[in-house]
Amino acid sequence: MKKTYIQIFILFFVLSAAYAQLSVRNNAYIFVNDEVVFVEDDVNLEEADATIYLRNEAQLVQGSGTTGNSGIGELSVYQRGTVHNFAYNYWSSPVGNVLSNDNTNRNFSPTSNLYGVTGLTTSNAASLITGYDGSSSPLEIAQYWLWKYNPGTVYSEWDYVGSTGDVASGYGFTMKGSTGSLTQLYDFRGKPNTGTIGTSVLNAQFTLVGNPYPSALDTVDYIHDATNSGLITGTLYFWEQDLTALSHVLNNYIGGYATYTISSDGMIESFVPAVFHTVNQDGTNGTDTGTSTSGKAVHRYIPVGQGFMIEGTGAGTTFTRNSHREYYKQSGVNSEFFRTTGDDTDTQQVTGTINELTYDENGYQIVGSEYKRFRLNIDFDQHHTRQLLHNFHSSATNGFDYGLESNNSNPNPADAYFILEDMAYITQAHNFDVDLKIPLVVVLDEAMPLTLKIHDVQNFEDQPIYLHDKETDVYYDLDEVDFEVNLEAGEYTDRFEITFKDGSDVLGITEFDTNEFTILQNNNVSQLTIKNPNSVDVKSVTLYDALGKRVMQEVNLNTSTRYDFPTKSLSDGLYVVNVTLANKQTINKKIIVAN
Repeated sequence: MKKTYIQIFILFFVLSAAYAQLSVRNNAYIFVNDEVVFVEDDVNLEEADATIYLRNEAQLVQGSGTTGNSGIGELSVYQRGTVHNFAYNYWSSPVGNVLSNDNTNRNFSPTSNLYGVTGLTTSNAASLITGYDGSSSPLEIAQYWLWKYNPGTVYSEWDYVGSTGDVASGYGFTMKGSTGSLTQLYDFRGKPNTGTIGTSVLNAQFTLVGNPYPSALDTVDYIHDATNSGLITGTLYFWEQDLTALSHVLNNYIGGYATYTISSDGMIESFVPAVFHTVNQDGTNGTDTGTSTSGKAVHRYIPVGQGFMIEGTGAGTTFTRNSHREYYKQSGVNSEFFRTTGDDTDTQQVTGTINELTYDENGYQIVGSEYKRFRLNIDFDQHHTRQLLHNFHSSATNGFDYGLESNNSNPNPADAYFILEDMAYITQAHNFDVDLKIPLVVVLDEAMPLTLKIHDVQNFEDQPIYLHDKETDVYYDLDEVDFEVNLEAGEYTDRFEITFKDGSDVLGITEFDTNEFTILQNNNVSQLTIKNPNSVDVKSVTLYDALGKRVMQEVNLNTSTRYDFPTKSLSDGLYVVNVTLANKQTINKKIIVAN
């Protein structure tokens, strides 16, 4: 087939242009403002002064052509950072160097491809400095903080890029921001990436990758690509730092990874914000310090320049492809560079047919009626919060559900997670059944109080959701009350579960007050009395306070028709009496102590 080349000398505005192939020659340029240029095959920027400028969320999308871009001219596209000089953004370059003229993607070079903006079409090459702190104008980037990670399991496997290294297309890199600025504008200039781009993964190891194109990347296409789905967990991990930590010292860093996955039909996305922690000298998680409150979120369409981690489930090569690309504005509701929600107000502009997701005032996706979901917020001593998300859909199985679940590969010292077959989950999915019991694990590195609250409950109608404390055998209706407990340090793997039945007790406490067995609190004489007229064999009597702390336990009781226990030393408040019989039946009753 004869190839058709379009030679453009000067074109100030391109509005939704489409080309089979696109050639820009000599000192000509294309200026694209707030729109998309679609090229089915290749882009040829033949000479060094041939340029394409993408401005105001303009993008370049390429189709199924296999020729590959060529030339030594440059595409210029802007992206803003979201951190200051003490914190990292994870990046992935949409362009590579122009050191030679061929039809392959070229490596990104910080000295060749990063520019500081001086005008609408003018930029100066960024200076790569040897100090620790970058500056905004003129743009100076501290080369010490340029690193890549592909792939690895420990901190020592980060690879230094600096001013002389480079990053292959498809991979990500770290870069700290500028002194005094949270919105540093960068100009990525170079040969635009296109086509199928491979990145390596290994089983149970992480690789820093990202969106390698000067257009949005559709997470549905990327995560559910037939090759990728066999090699990664399906969860994307996005790094965020606490911007109040103003230090370059590693063990003063405070940050963590948010998680994101999306179903194959694109109709339900699962985002959970980061739990912040310090970083030990070996790169492992240190002390938990808080939870992200920035409002940052991840959505379906990953914008230009965004980097993220993936976790391998086998050894092989994952791919981004032109078929994963979509023109979707970063300011649209379904896209966001990992930054504060609502920074932009422009409406999105899309090509093709896209299922728009909707969100409530808290930024949570409103799911369709065929789904149910809820979130748990577990507060650790009002210090930090672990959020867990649970999805319910008829397609969910008893095994791992790719695109509906996210695992917790590296739990924090004080953490909580769902669990199935020894895998820890931040996001879990089931086919809803009222008889379902969902184990909840709590891990503590020191004694502390916990509070568990339910949040973002959707499509449960009148169906209650309970937290069952199996040690006290008390069911807490989470729609009515928060669960509070004091726990010692340790790993609680079999104490807590989420259920949808409570043993037919409205408050989740089994009342037992008949002629055969009576539990009562006599505050006139500060005494707990248990009447046992039929001399049933009692194994133990245990008393718990409202936080679940055991305050009394009596065992090896002689068979008697009555037991009396003093309560004068107890503080006023709510308590739960647990009576365990020899036949393993348990009887619980709530009492009020008022001395």
